[in-house]
Amino acid sequence: MPTAAGIEYAIRRSARSRRVRVAVDPVSGRVEVTLPERARERDAASAVAELAGWIERRRAEGAAARSAIAERGDGLPYLGATLGAVEEDGRTRAHRRGDDLFVPADAAVRGPAIERWYRRTARAEIAPRVAAVTATLGVHSTGLTIRNQRTRWGSCSATGALSFNWRLLLASEEILDYVVWHECCHLVHLDHSPRFWALVAEHVPEHRARSRWLREHGATLVLTA
Repeated sequence: MPTAAGIEYAIRRSARSRRVRVAVDPVSGRVEVTLPERARERDAASAVAELAGWIERRRAEGAAARSAIAERGDGLPYLGATLGAVEEDGRTRAHRRGDDLFVPADAAVRGPAIERWYRRTARAEIAPRVAAVTATLGVHSTGLTIRNQRTRWGSCSATGALSFNWRLLLASEEILDYVVWHECCHLVHLDHSPRFWALVAEHVPEHRARSRWLREHGATLVLTA
């Protein structure tokens, strides 16, 4: 494999690619560079060298995620608590009873079933929070979507549609509440101007600490590494 800045990488050619792209596998840490058909191989080396710091951060995030998953064992994080995973033969859907989440015993079915449960539950947790925050701010949203982005926790469109990542349920309630306030404040100021941050600070005085926590620990908010 070629190496740049001490980092090994693989090259893939793509007829559809219009620019050089660098990707880091979150599990293996393997680096792959996608090149347009006419690009030179030294363009890949230049890209890897330029992004060396970012590549190492991505690898560190992957290692942190794997470590966090190993430490929690069979438990499933849920808004600061931990749910026990109880496997049942024949089950196809995950269902919560108290502090236990009953899940399929079949490993091929279990992972997708758990994620679907988190997605459903995310809407049930987030919708009333959005309703309360928008009522406080005197605004309204035009829609609510639950998504599964790798790094983005929420968004607010110019039309007032809100979107949230279901993986926020793997964090504490304080983190989830901060992201809800952040995105709902965009219904007032659709930017990151001083007015926007002043509004966020008015309602979430600890917003800097919570944002910093997401930057530092967001990679650990996964079910599997």
